[in-house]
Amino acid sequence: MVFCLGWAPPHLAAQGPGDIKAADTSSPRDTLRSFIDACNELHEHITSSPGYYDRSNQEHVAIAERVLDCIDDSELPAFVRTDRAGEAAVCLKEILDRVELPPWDQIPDMAEIVAAGGREKLPVYRIPDTRITISLVEQGRNRLEYLFSPGTVDRAPGYFKSIAANPYRTEGTPVSKDFYRWYLSAPGHPALASVVDRLPENMRLGRTWGLANWKWPGLLVTLLVGLALMALTFRAHIALTNRARDKSLFRYWLTIVFPIAAMLIPLAVKYVGYRYLTMRGTPLYILEFSCELTALLAAILVIVGASNRVAASIIASPSVNPAGLNAQLIRIMSKLASLVVAVILFLVEGQYLGIPIATLLASAGIGGVAVALSAQNTLKTLFGTLMILSDKPFRVGERIIFKQYDGVVEDIGIRLTSIRLLSGPQVTIPNDQLAENDIQNVSRRPYIRRVGEIHIPLDTPCEKVEQAVAIIRDALQDHEGLDPNHPPRVCFHEFMPGAFSVQFTYWFTPPDRWKFREFSEKLNFEIFRKFEALGIQFSLPLRHSFWKQDDQQGPLDVNLLRDGEQQTAESNERS
Repeated sequence: MVFCLGWAPPHLAAQGPGDIKAADTSSPRDTLRSFIDACNELHEHITSSPGYYDRSNQEHVAIAERVLDCIDDSELPAFVRTDRAGEAAVCLKEILDRVELPPWDQIPDMAEIVAAGGREKLPVYRIPDTRITISLVEQGRNRLEYLFSPGTVDRAPGYFKSIAANPYRTEGTPVSKDFYRWYLSAPGHPALASVVDRLPENMRLGRTWGLANWKWPGLLVTLLVGLALMALTFRAHIALTNRARDKSLFRYWLTIVFPIAAMLIPLAVKYVGYRYLTMRGTPLYILEFSCELTALLAAILVIVGASNRVAASIIASPSVNPAGLNAQLIRIMSKLASLVVAVILFLVEGQYLGIPIATLLASAGIGGVAVALSAQNTLKTLFGTLMILSDKPFRVGERIIFKQYDGVVEDIGIRLTSIRLLSGPQVTIPNDQLAENDIQNVSRRPYIRRVGEIHIPLDTPCEKVEQAVAIIRDALQDHEGLDPNHPPRVCFHEFMPGAFSVQFTYWFTPPDRWKFREFSEKLNFEIFRKFEALGIQFSLPLRHSFWKQDDQQGPLDVNLLRDGEQQTAESNERS
Protein backbone atom coordinates (compact mmCIF):
# COMPACT_ATOMS: atom_id res chain seq x y z
CA MET A 1 0.00 0.00 0.00
CA VAL A 2 2.87 2.38 0.83
CA PHE A 3 4.47 1.59 -2.52
CA CYS A 4 1.24 2.22 -4.43
CA LEU A 5 0.69 5.55 -2.68
CA GLY A 6 4.25 6.59 -3.32
CA TRP A 7 4.22 5.63 -6.99
CA ALA A 8 0.71 6.82 -7.79
CA PRO A 9 0.50 9.55 -10.46
CA PRO A 10 0.96 12.93 -8.74
CA HIS A 11 -2.41 14.24 -9.85
CA LEU A 12 -4.11 11.38 -8.00
CA ALA A 13 -2.15 11.94 -4.83
CA ALA A 14 -2.36 15.71 -4.76
CA GLN A 15 -5.93 16.36 -5.70
CA GLY A 16 -8.28 17.40 -2.90
CA PRO A 17 -11.84 18.65 -2.49
CA GLY A 18 -12.53 21.65 -4.69
CA ASP A 19 -9.41 21.23 -6.85
CA ILE A 20 -11.30 20.13 -9.97
CA LYS A 21 -14.32 21.81 -11.50
CA ALA A 22 -16.51 19.07 -12.91
CA ALA A 23 -17.87 19.22 -16.46
CA ASP A 24 -21.58 19.85 -17.05
CA THR A 25 -23.04 16.64 -18.51
CA SER A 26 -26.74 17.22 -17.85
CA SER A 27 -27.65 17.33 -21.56
CA PRO A 28 -26.05 16.57 -24.96
CA ARG A 29 -25.48 20.29 -25.55
CA ASP A 30 -23.83 20.85 -22.17
CA THR A 31 -21.66 17.72 -22.55
CA LEU A 32 -20.45 18.69 -26.02
CA ARG A 33 -19.80 22.30 -25.03
CA SER A 34 -17.97 21.28 -21.83
CA PHE A 35 -15.86 18.79 -23.76
CA ILE A 36 -14.83 21.19 -26.53
CA ASP A 37 -14.13 24.06 -24.13
CA ALA A 38 -12.02 21.85 -21.83
CA CYS A 39 -10.02 20.42 -24.77
CA ASN A 40 -9.36 23.92 -26.17
CA GLU A 41 -8.31 25.16 -22.77
CA LEU A 42 -6.02 22.15 -22.30
CA HIS A 43 -4.51 22.68 -25.76
CA GLU A 44 -3.85 26.35 -25.02
CA HIS A 45 -2.29 25.40 -21.72
CA ILE A 46 0.09 22.78 -23.15
CA THR A 47 1.20 24.91 -26.08
CA SER A 48 2.47 27.46 -23.58
CA SER A 49 4.25 24.79 -21.43
CA PRO A 50 8.00 24.07 -21.73
CA GLY A 51 7.55 21.18 -24.21
CA TYR A 52 6.66 18.27 -21.97
CA TYR A 53 3.60 16.78 -20.29
CA ASP A 54 3.76 18.23 -16.79
CA ARG A 55 1.68 15.95 -14.57
CA SER A 56 2.70 17.90 -11.49
CA ASN A 57 0.85 20.99 -12.77
CA GLN A 58 -2.48 20.91 -10.93
CA GLU A 59 -4.16 23.32 -13.34
CA HIS A 60 -3.20 21.05 -16.19
CA VAL A 61 -4.56 18.02 -14.34
CA ALA A 62 -7.81 19.79 -13.45
CA ILE A 63 -8.53 20.59 -17.12
CA ALA A 64 -7.72 17.02 -18.18
CA GLU A 65 -10.16 15.72 -15.56
CA ARG A 66 -12.93 17.88 -17.02
CA VAL A 67 -12.23 16.37 -20.42
CA LEU A 68 -12.46 12.84 -19.03
CA ASP A 69 -15.70 13.70 -17.22
CA CYS A 70 -17.41 13.63 -20.63
CA ILE A 71 -16.23 10.10 -21.52
CA ASP A 72 -18.15 6.92 -20.62
CA ASP A 73 -15.30 4.54 -19.77
CA SER A 74 -17.44 1.90 -18.04
CA GLU A 75 -16.64 -0.79 -20.63
CA LEU A 76 -12.89 -0.20 -20.74
CA PRO A 77 -10.50 -2.56 -18.89
CA ALA A 78 -9.63 -1.15 -15.49
CA PHE A 79 -5.85 -1.28 -15.94
CA VAL A 80 -5.95 0.99 -19.06
CA ARG A 81 -9.15 2.89 -18.37
CA THR A 82 -7.60 6.33 -17.94
CA ASP A 83 -5.16 5.91 -20.84
CA ARG A 84 -7.73 4.69 -23.36
CA ALA A 85 -10.26 7.28 -22.26
CA GLY A 86 -7.60 9.98 -22.73
CA GLU A 87 -6.70 8.72 -26.21
CA ALA A 88 -10.36 8.53 -27.17
CA ALA A 89 -10.90 12.10 -25.94
CA VAL A 90 -7.99 13.45 -28.02
CA CYS A 91 -9.20 11.54 -31.11
CA LEU A 92 -12.76 12.82 -30.63
CA LYS A 93 -11.50 16.40 -30.41
CA GLU A 94 -9.51 15.95 -33.60
CA ILE A 95 -12.61 14.57 -35.32
CA LEU A 96 -14.83 17.40 -34.08
CA ASP A 97 -12.23 19.90 -35.33
CA ARG A 98 -12.60 18.48 -38.86
CA VAL A 99 -16.39 18.16 -39.20
CA GLU A 100 -19.10 20.78 -39.36
CA LEU A 101 -20.95 20.98 -36.05
CA PRO A 102 -24.60 21.96 -35.88
CA PRO A 103 -25.52 25.29 -34.26
CA TRP A 104 -25.75 25.09 -30.49
CA ASP A 105 -29.48 25.82 -30.50
CA GLN A 106 -30.05 22.68 -32.58
CA ILE A 107 -28.45 20.44 -29.97
CA PRO A 108 -30.89 19.45 -27.17
CA ASP A 109 -30.32 21.07 -23.81
CA MET A 110 -31.86 20.35 -20.42
CA ALA A 111 -34.87 22.66 -20.98
CA GLU A 112 -35.77 20.92 -24.24
CA ILE A 113 -35.37 17.51 -22.66
CA VAL A 114 -37.70 18.42 -19.81
CA ALA A 115 -40.22 19.90 -22.24
CA ALA A 116 -40.11 16.65 -24.26
CA GLY A 117 -41.00 14.57 -21.22
CA GLY A 118 -37.65 13.84 -19.50
CA ARG A 119 -34.36 12.14 -20.17
CA GLU A 120 -36.03 8.84 -21.00
CA LYS A 121 -37.41 10.43 -24.17
CA LEU A 122 -33.90 11.20 -25.43
CA PRO A 123 -31.57 8.30 -24.53
CA VAL A 124 -29.13 8.94 -27.43
CA TYR A 125 -28.06 11.95 -29.46
CA ARG A 126 -25.96 11.54 -32.62
CA ILE A 127 -23.97 14.48 -34.02
CA PRO A 128 -25.21 14.91 -37.60
CA ASP A 129 -23.13 13.32 -40.40
CA THR A 130 -20.83 11.57 -37.90
CA ARG A 131 -20.59 8.31 -35.99
CA ILE A 132 -20.26 10.14 -32.68
CA THR A 133 -23.08 9.59 -30.20
CA ILE A 134 -23.78 11.05 -26.78
CA SER A 135 -25.93 8.67 -24.73
CA LEU A 136 -27.70 8.72 -21.38
CA VAL A 137 -26.03 6.58 -18.72
CA GLU A 138 -28.71 4.54 -16.99
CA GLN A 139 -26.68 2.95 -14.20
CA GLY A 140 -23.39 3.18 -12.39
CA ARG A 141 -21.51 6.10 -10.91
CA ASN A 142 -22.49 8.41 -13.85
CA ARG A 143 -26.18 7.58 -13.82
CA LEU A 144 -28.48 10.10 -15.62
CA GLU A 145 -25.49 11.87 -17.24
CA TYR A 146 -25.02 12.36 -20.98
CA LEU A 147 -21.58 11.08 -21.99
CA PHE A 148 -19.83 10.02 -25.16
CA SER A 149 -21.10 6.46 -25.54
CA PRO A 150 -18.86 3.38 -24.98
CA GLY A 151 -19.17 2.49 -28.67
CA THR A 152 -17.98 5.97 -29.67
CA VAL A 153 -15.08 5.74 -27.23
CA ASP A 154 -14.06 2.32 -28.55
CA ARG A 155 -13.99 3.28 -32.24
CA ALA A 156 -12.69 6.86 -31.84
CA PRO A 157 -9.00 6.08 -32.70
CA GLY A 158 -9.96 4.16 -35.83
CA TYR A 159 -12.49 6.80 -36.84
CA PHE A 160 -9.87 9.52 -36.47
CA LYS A 161 -7.33 7.65 -38.61
CA SER A 162 -9.91 7.44 -41.41
CA ILE A 163 -10.35 11.23 -41.52
CA ALA A 164 -6.94 12.39 -40.27
CA ALA A 165 -6.08 13.66 -43.79
CA ASN A 166 -9.08 16.02 -43.80
CA PRO A 167 -8.27 19.66 -43.12
CA TYR A 168 -9.26 21.47 -39.96
CA ARG A 169 -12.44 23.51 -40.24
CA THR A 170 -12.02 27.29 -40.31
CA GLU A 171 -15.32 28.38 -38.83
CA GLY A 172 -17.18 27.77 -35.61
CA THR A 173 -15.54 26.87 -32.31
CA PRO A 174 -11.74 27.05 -32.04
CA VAL A 175 -9.73 23.99 -33.04
CA SER A 176 -6.84 22.26 -31.25
CA LYS A 177 -4.29 21.90 -34.01
CA ASP A 178 -1.89 18.96 -33.76
CA PHE A 179 -3.50 17.94 -30.48
CA TYR A 180 -3.05 14.24 -31.26
CA ARG A 181 0.58 14.71 -32.38
CA TRP A 182 1.37 16.39 -29.08
CA TYR A 183 -0.44 13.61 -27.26
CA LEU A 184 1.77 10.97 -28.91
CA SER A 185 5.10 12.80 -28.86
CA ALA A 186 5.39 14.91 -25.69
CA PRO A 187 7.76 13.47 -23.04
CA GLY A 188 6.95 13.48 -19.35
CA HIS A 189 10.04 15.07 -17.81
CA PRO A 190 11.90 18.33 -18.51
CA ALA A 191 15.30 16.62 -18.74
CA LEU A 192 13.92 14.15 -21.23
CA ALA A 193 12.23 16.98 -23.14
CA SER A 194 15.57 18.77 -23.52
CA VAL A 195 17.06 15.63 -25.06
CA VAL A 196 14.11 15.13 -27.40
CA ASP A 197 14.33 18.74 -28.62
CA ARG A 198 17.84 18.04 -29.91
CA LEU A 199 16.77 15.01 -31.95
CA PRO A 200 16.05 15.14 -35.68
CA GLU A 201 12.51 15.97 -36.70
CA ASN A 202 11.90 12.42 -37.86
CA MET A 203 12.78 11.10 -34.40
CA ARG A 204 10.74 13.78 -32.60
CA LEU A 205 7.59 13.78 -34.71
CA GLY A 206 7.77 10.57 -36.70
CA ARG A 207 5.70 7.59 -35.55
CA THR A 208 6.16 3.85 -35.86
CA TRP A 209 3.26 1.56 -34.95
CA GLY A 210 1.46 4.47 -33.35
CA LEU A 211 4.36 5.52 -31.11
CA ALA A 212 6.81 8.40 -31.51
CA ASN A 213 10.16 7.20 -32.84
CA TRP A 214 12.17 8.63 -29.93
CA LYS A 215 10.21 6.56 -27.43
CA TRP A 216 11.27 3.18 -28.86
CA PRO A 217 14.93 3.40 -27.72
CA GLY A 218 13.79 4.57 -24.30
CA LEU A 219 11.33 1.68 -24.08
CA LEU A 220 14.01 -0.82 -25.15
CA VAL A 221 16.44 0.42 -22.50
CA THR A 222 13.73 0.35 -19.83
CA LEU A 223 12.73 -3.22 -20.72
CA LEU A 224 16.33 -4.47 -20.78
CA VAL A 225 17.04 -2.93 -17.38
CA GLY A 226 13.81 -4.39 -15.98
CA LEU A 227 14.56 -7.88 -17.35
CA ALA A 228 18.12 -7.76 -16.01
CA LEU A 229 16.90 -6.76 -12.55
CA MET A 230 14.27 -9.51 -12.61
CA ALA A 231 16.87 -12.14 -13.56
CA LEU A 232 19.28 -11.01 -10.85
CA THR A 233 16.49 -10.91 -8.29
CA PHE A 234 15.34 -14.46 -8.99
CA ARG A 235 18.87 -15.85 -9.03
CA ALA A 236 19.65 -14.19 -5.71
CA HIS A 237 16.36 -15.47 -4.29
CA ILE A 238 17.05 -19.07 -5.25
CA ALA A 239 20.64 -19.02 -4.00
CA LEU A 240 20.05 -17.26 -0.69
CA THR A 241 16.77 -19.01 0.14
CA ASN A 242 18.33 -22.46 -0.13
CA ARG A 243 21.11 -21.38 2.23
CA ALA A 244 18.93 -19.60 4.77
CA ARG A 245 16.15 -22.22 4.98
CA ASP A 246 18.14 -24.60 7.17
CA LYS A 247 20.28 -22.05 9.03
CA SER A 248 18.12 -19.25 10.36
CA LEU A 249 14.38 -18.66 10.35
CA PHE A 250 14.95 -14.89 10.50
CA ARG A 251 17.19 -14.98 7.42
CA TYR A 252 14.67 -17.22 5.70
CA TRP A 253 12.00 -14.55 6.25
CA LEU A 254 14.34 -11.83 4.96
CA THR A 255 14.71 -13.59 1.62
CA ILE A 256 11.06 -12.87 0.82
CA VAL A 257 12.30 -9.38 -0.07
CA PHE A 258 13.46 -10.79 -3.41
CA PRO A 259 10.06 -11.98 -4.74
CA ILE A 260 8.53 -8.72 -3.46
CA ALA A 261 11.17 -6.82 -5.45
CA ALA A 262 10.41 -9.01 -8.47
CA MET A 263 6.75 -7.98 -8.12
CA LEU A 264 7.60 -4.27 -7.92
CA ILE A 265 10.08 -4.18 -10.81
CA PRO A 266 7.45 -4.62 -13.61
CA LEU A 267 5.27 -2.01 -11.90
CA ALA A 268 8.26 0.35 -11.95
CA VAL A 269 8.78 -0.38 -15.66
CA LYS A 270 5.13 0.37 -16.28
CA TYR A 271 5.42 3.61 -14.32
CA VAL A 272 8.48 4.75 -16.28
CA GLY A 273 6.70 4.04 -19.55
CA TYR A 274 3.62 5.93 -18.44
CA ARG A 275 5.18 8.78 -16.46
CA TYR A 276 8.35 9.67 -18.36
CA LEU A 277 8.05 8.09 -21.81
CA THR A 278 4.33 9.03 -21.98
CA MET A 279 3.59 5.97 -24.10
CA ARG A 280 0.29 5.94 -25.92
CA GLY A 281 -2.00 3.65 -27.83
CA THR A 282 -1.46 -0.06 -28.44
CA PRO A 283 2.20 -0.14 -27.29
CA LEU A 284 1.13 1.30 -23.94
CA TYR A 285 -1.64 -1.29 -23.58
CA ILE A 286 0.76 -4.13 -24.39
CA LEU A 287 3.34 -2.80 -21.95
CA GLU A 288 0.83 -2.32 -19.15
CA PHE A 289 -0.77 -5.72 -19.72
CA SER A 290 2.62 -7.47 -19.75
CA CYS A 291 3.83 -5.65 -16.65
CA GLU A 292 0.59 -6.30 -14.76
CA LEU A 293 0.68 -9.99 -15.71
CA THR A 294 4.33 -10.32 -14.67
CA ALA A 295 3.60 -8.57 -11.40
CA LEU A 296 0.66 -10.95 -10.88
CA LEU A 297 2.87 -14.02 -11.33
CA ALA A 298 5.46 -12.54 -8.99
CA ALA A 299 2.70 -11.80 -6.45
CA ILE A 300 1.68 -15.46 -6.60
CA LEU A 301 5.31 -16.38 -5.83
CA VAL A 302 5.20 -13.97 -2.89
CA ILE A 303 2.05 -15.69 -1.60
CA VAL A 304 3.59 -19.16 -1.95
CA GLY A 305 6.85 -18.00 -0.33
CA ALA A 306 5.02 -16.34 2.55
CA SER A 307 2.94 -19.48 3.17
CA ASN A 308 6.11 -21.61 3.24
CA ARG A 309 7.69 -19.25 5.75
CA VAL A 310 4.58 -19.20 7.92
CA ALA A 311 4.59 -23.01 7.93
CA ALA A 312 8.29 -23.06 8.79
CA SER A 313 7.68 -20.63 11.67
CA ILE A 314 4.90 -22.80 13.10
CA ILE A 315 6.93 -25.99 12.73
CA ALA A 316 9.87 -24.33 14.49
CA SER A 317 7.74 -24.18 17.64
CA PRO A 318 8.94 -26.56 20.41
CA SER A 319 5.50 -28.19 20.53
CA VAL A 320 5.71 -29.41 16.91
CA ASN A 321 7.88 -32.33 15.85
CA PRO A 322 9.49 -31.38 12.49
CA ALA A 323 9.37 -35.02 11.38
CA GLY A 324 5.86 -35.70 12.65
CA LEU A 325 2.50 -35.80 10.95
CA ASN A 326 1.49 -32.41 12.35
CA ALA A 327 4.42 -30.80 10.56
CA GLN A 328 3.46 -32.49 7.31
CA LEU A 329 -0.15 -31.40 7.75
CA ILE A 330 0.94 -27.82 8.41
CA ARG A 331 3.02 -27.78 5.23
CA ILE A 332 0.23 -29.20 3.08
CA MET A 333 -2.45 -26.91 4.53
CA SER A 334 -0.23 -23.87 3.98
CA LYS A 335 0.26 -24.87 0.34
CA LEU A 336 -3.49 -25.35 -0.13
CA ALA A 337 -4.20 -21.98 1.49
CA SER A 338 -1.66 -20.27 -0.77
CA LEU A 339 -3.25 -21.99 -3.77
CA VAL A 340 -6.70 -20.68 -2.85
CA VAL A 341 -5.39 -17.14 -2.32
CA ALA A 342 -3.49 -17.31 -5.62
CA VAL A 343 -6.62 -18.40 -7.51
CA ILE A 344 -8.66 -15.59 -5.97
CA LEU A 345 -5.92 -13.09 -6.81
CA PHE A 346 -5.77 -14.40 -10.38
CA LEU A 347 -9.53 -14.03 -10.83
CA VAL A 348 -9.58 -10.50 -9.39
CA GLU A 349 -6.54 -9.39 -11.38
CA GLY A 350 -7.91 -11.04 -14.52
CA GLN A 351 -11.08 -8.99 -14.22
CA TYR A 352 -8.93 -5.89 -13.66
CA LEU A 353 -7.02 -6.72 -16.86
CA GLY A 354 -10.27 -6.76 -18.80
CA ILE A 355 -11.07 -10.47 -18.88
CA PRO A 356 -14.73 -11.04 -17.94
CA ILE A 357 -15.17 -12.90 -14.68
CA ALA A 358 -17.58 -15.35 -16.37
CA THR A 359 -14.89 -16.24 -18.91
CA LEU A 360 -12.34 -16.70 -16.14
CA LEU A 361 -14.66 -18.97 -14.16
CA ALA A 362 -15.57 -20.96 -17.26
CA SER A 363 -11.90 -21.33 -18.17
CA ALA A 364 -11.09 -22.34 -14.60
CA GLY A 365 -13.91 -24.90 -14.68
CA ILE A 366 -12.80 -26.40 -17.99
CA GLY A 367 -9.19 -26.36 -16.88
CA GLY A 368 -10.16 -27.97 -13.58
CA VAL A 369 -12.00 -30.79 -15.37
CA ALA A 370 -9.07 -31.34 -17.71
CA VAL A 371 -6.61 -31.40 -14.82
CA ALA A 372 -8.86 -33.70 -12.80
CA LEU A 373 -9.13 -36.17 -15.69
CA SER A 374 -5.43 -36.14 -16.54
CA ALA A 375 -4.19 -36.15 -12.96
CA GLN A 376 -6.89 -38.15 -11.19
CA ASN A 377 -4.35 -40.63 -9.79
CA THR A 378 -2.25 -37.77 -8.42
CA LEU A 379 -5.32 -36.12 -6.91
CA LYS A 380 -6.39 -39.44 -5.44
CA THR A 381 -2.97 -39.82 -3.85
CA LEU A 382 -3.11 -36.24 -2.55
CA PHE A 383 -6.47 -36.85 -0.86
CA GLY A 384 -5.06 -40.07 0.56
CA THR A 385 -2.20 -38.02 2.03
CA LEU A 386 -4.67 -35.60 3.60
CA MET A 387 -6.60 -38.51 5.13
CA ILE A 388 -3.41 -39.99 6.59
CA LEU A 389 -2.29 -36.65 7.98
CA SER A 390 -5.70 -35.90 9.49
CA ASP A 391 -6.52 -39.40 10.86
CA LYS A 392 -2.88 -40.14 11.86
CA PRO A 393 -3.00 -43.96 11.72
CA PHE A 394 0.80 -44.01 12.05
CA ARG A 395 3.73 -41.64 12.51
CA VAL A 396 7.34 -41.48 11.44
CA GLY A 397 9.37 -44.00 13.49
CA GLU A 398 6.47 -46.40 14.18
CA ARG A 399 6.41 -50.01 13.06
CA ILE A 400 3.44 -50.98 10.89
CA ILE A 401 2.30 -54.04 8.97
CA PHE A 402 0.68 -53.35 5.60
CA LYS A 403 -0.20 -56.39 3.50
CA GLN A 404 3.10 -58.31 3.16
CA TYR A 405 5.23 -55.40 4.37
CA ASP A 406 6.45 -55.20 7.96
CA GLY A 407 8.74 -52.32 8.85
CA VAL A 408 9.34 -48.89 10.37
CA VAL A 409 7.93 -45.70 8.79
CA GLU A 410 10.81 -43.45 7.70
CA ASP A 411 9.02 -40.65 5.84
CA ILE A 412 5.49 -39.52 4.99
CA GLY A 413 5.59 -37.49 1.77
CA ILE A 414 2.92 -35.74 -0.22
CA ARG A 415 2.59 -38.71 -2.56
CA LEU A 416 4.47 -41.65 -1.05
CA THR A 417 5.28 -43.14 2.34
CA SER A 418 8.67 -44.78 2.83
CA ILE A 419 8.92 -47.90 5.04
CA ARG A 420 12.16 -49.57 6.12
CA LEU A 421 11.40 -53.29 6.23
CA LEU A 422 12.71 -55.38 9.10
CA SER A 423 14.74 -57.33 6.55
CA GLY A 424 16.55 -54.15 5.48
CA PRO A 425 15.18 -52.90 2.11
CA GLN A 426 13.13 -49.72 1.83
CA VAL A 427 9.71 -49.84 0.19
CA THR A 428 7.59 -46.85 -0.94
CA ILE A 429 3.81 -47.14 -0.96
CA PRO A 430 1.35 -44.62 -2.48
CA ASN A 431 -0.61 -42.86 0.22
CA ASP A 432 -3.98 -43.59 -1.39
CA GLN A 433 -3.35 -47.33 -0.94
CA LEU A 434 -2.46 -46.83 2.71
CA ALA A 435 -5.64 -44.76 3.21
CA GLU A 436 -7.88 -47.40 1.61
CA ASN A 437 -6.54 -50.59 3.25
CA ASP A 438 -6.11 -52.04 6.73
CA ILE A 439 -2.92 -51.18 8.58
CA GLN A 440 -1.57 -52.80 11.73
CA ASN A 441 0.30 -50.30 13.88
CA VAL A 442 2.56 -52.57 15.89
CA SER A 443 4.17 -49.70 17.80
CA ARG A 444 0.86 -48.67 19.35
CA ARG A 445 0.01 -52.01 20.98
CA PRO A 446 -0.23 -51.66 24.78
CA TYR A 447 1.25 -55.14 25.37
CA ILE A 448 2.48 -58.30 23.61
CA ARG A 449 0.35 -61.38 24.08
CA ARG A 450 1.64 -64.92 23.74
CA VAL A 451 -0.59 -67.97 23.40
CA GLY A 452 1.41 -71.17 23.82
CA GLU A 453 0.43 -74.86 23.76
CA ILE A 454 2.35 -77.88 25.10
CA HIS A 455 1.48 -81.45 24.06
CA ILE A 456 2.00 -84.33 26.50
CA PRO A 457 1.89 -87.99 25.36
CA LEU A 458 -1.38 -89.90 25.88
CA ASP A 459 0.28 -92.51 28.12
CA THR A 460 1.23 -89.82 30.70
CA PRO A 461 -0.47 -90.36 34.08
CA CYS A 462 -2.95 -87.81 35.35
CA GLU A 463 -0.65 -86.77 38.20
CA LYS A 464 2.08 -85.89 35.74
CA VAL A 465 -0.34 -83.78 33.69
CA GLU A 466 -1.38 -81.92 36.84
CA GLN A 467 2.28 -81.34 37.71
CA ALA A 468 2.91 -79.97 34.20
CA VAL A 469 0.07 -77.45 34.59
CA ALA A 470 1.38 -76.42 38.03
CA ILE A 471 4.93 -75.96 36.71
CA ILE A 472 3.72 -73.55 34.01
CA ARG A 473 1.52 -71.65 36.50
CA ASP A 474 4.40 -71.26 38.93
CA ALA A 475 6.69 -70.04 36.15
CA LEU A 476 4.18 -67.35 35.15
CA GLN A 477 3.37 -66.28 38.71
CA ASP A 478 4.35 -62.58 39.04
CA HIS A 479 6.49 -62.94 35.94
CA GLU A 480 8.63 -60.19 34.41
CA GLY A 481 6.55 -57.70 32.39
CA LEU A 482 3.30 -58.69 34.14
CA ASP A 483 0.27 -56.57 33.19
CA PRO A 484 -1.94 -56.31 36.33
CA ASN A 485 -5.02 -55.98 34.15
CA HIS A 486 -4.24 -59.18 32.31
CA PRO A 487 -3.03 -61.98 34.66
CA PRO A 488 -1.61 -65.11 32.98
CA ARG A 489 -3.92 -68.04 32.17
CA VAL A 490 -2.93 -71.76 32.22
CA CYS A 491 -5.28 -74.71 31.73
CA PHE A 492 -5.52 -78.34 30.65
CA HIS A 493 -7.02 -77.45 27.34
CA GLU A 494 -7.95 -80.45 25.22
CA PHE A 495 -7.83 -84.21 24.66
CA MET A 496 -6.27 -84.50 21.24
CA PRO A 497 -6.00 -87.64 19.09
CA GLY A 498 -2.30 -88.00 19.74
CA ALA A 499 -1.64 -86.03 22.96
CA PHE A 500 -2.93 -84.02 25.91
CA SER A 501 -2.95 -80.24 25.26
CA VAL A 502 -1.92 -77.74 27.96
CA GLN A 503 -2.46 -74.13 26.86
CA PHE A 504 -1.06 -70.98 28.50
CA THR A 505 -1.51 -67.25 27.74
CA TYR A 506 0.32 -64.28 29.18
CA TRP A 507 0.66 -60.55 28.39
CA PHE A 508 4.00 -58.74 28.43
CA THR A 509 4.36 -55.00 29.05
CA PRO A 510 5.81 -52.61 28.02
CA PRO A 511 5.60 -53.99 24.49
CA ASP A 512 9.33 -54.20 23.89
CA ARG A 513 9.84 -56.81 21.23
CA TRP A 514 13.33 -57.99 22.26
CA LYS A 515 12.71 -58.01 26.01
CA PHE A 516 9.59 -60.07 25.31
CA ARG A 517 11.68 -62.59 23.37
CA GLU A 518 14.29 -62.78 26.13
CA PHE A 519 11.60 -63.49 28.71
CA SER A 520 9.94 -66.10 26.46
CA GLU A 521 13.29 -67.87 26.09
CA LYS A 522 13.82 -67.93 29.89
CA LEU A 523 10.30 -69.28 30.37
CA ASN A 524 10.81 -72.03 27.80
CA PHE A 525 14.06 -73.21 29.41
CA GLU A 526 12.52 -73.16 32.89
CA ILE A 527 9.58 -75.31 31.78
CA PHE A 528 11.95 -77.61 29.88
CA ARG A 529 14.20 -78.21 32.93
CA LYS A 530 11.33 -78.86 35.35
CA PHE A 531 9.61 -81.22 32.93
CA GLU A 532 12.88 -83.08 32.47
CA ALA A 533 13.42 -83.29 36.26
CA LEU A 534 10.01 -84.85 36.82
CA GLY A 535 10.21 -87.13 33.82
CA ILE A 536 7.41 -85.42 31.90
CA GLN A 537 7.88 -85.87 28.19
CA PHE A 538 6.82 -83.68 25.31
CA SER A 539 4.65 -85.25 22.67
CA LEU A 540 6.26 -85.14 19.24
CA PRO A 541 4.09 -84.39 16.23
CA LEU A 542 2.92 -87.54 14.40
CA ARG A 543 2.17 -88.04 10.73
CA HIS A 544 -0.17 -90.80 9.66
CA SER A 545 -0.10 -92.22 6.11
CA PHE A 546 -3.16 -94.01 4.68
CA TRP A 547 -3.32 -96.23 1.60
CA LYS A 548 -6.39 -96.19 -0.56
CA GLN A 549 -7.33 -99.53 -2.18
CA ASP A 550 -8.48 -99.48 -5.80
CA ASP A 551 -11.43 -101.91 -6.09
CA GLN A 552 -10.82 -102.62 -9.76
CA GLN A 553 -7.08 -103.34 -9.57
CA GLY A 554 -7.27 -104.98 -6.19
CA PRO A 555 -4.93 -104.44 -3.21
CA LEU A 556 -1.50 -102.98 -3.79
CA ASP A 557 1.15 -105.67 -4.38
CA VAL A 558 4.10 -104.84 -2.13
CA ASN A 559 6.41 -107.12 -4.12
CA LEU A 560 5.69 -105.23 -7.33
CA LEU A 561 6.42 -101.97 -5.54
CA ARG A 562 9.76 -103.31 -4.32
CA ASP A 563 10.65 -104.56 -7.83
CA GLY A 564 9.87 -101.09 -9.23
CA GLU A 565 12.09 -99.43 -6.64
CA GLN A 566 14.95 -101.83 -7.42
CA GLN A 567 14.66 -101.16 -11.18
CA THR A 568 14.74 -97.42 -10.55
CA ALA A 569 17.87 -97.73 -8.42
CA GLU A 570 19.66 -99.83 -11.09
CA SER A 571 18.73 -97.26 -13.75
CA ASN A 572 20.15 -94.45 -11.61
CA GLU A 573 23.43 -96.36 -11.17
CA ARG A 574 23.80 -96.86 -14.94
CA SER A 575 23.18 -93.13 -15.49
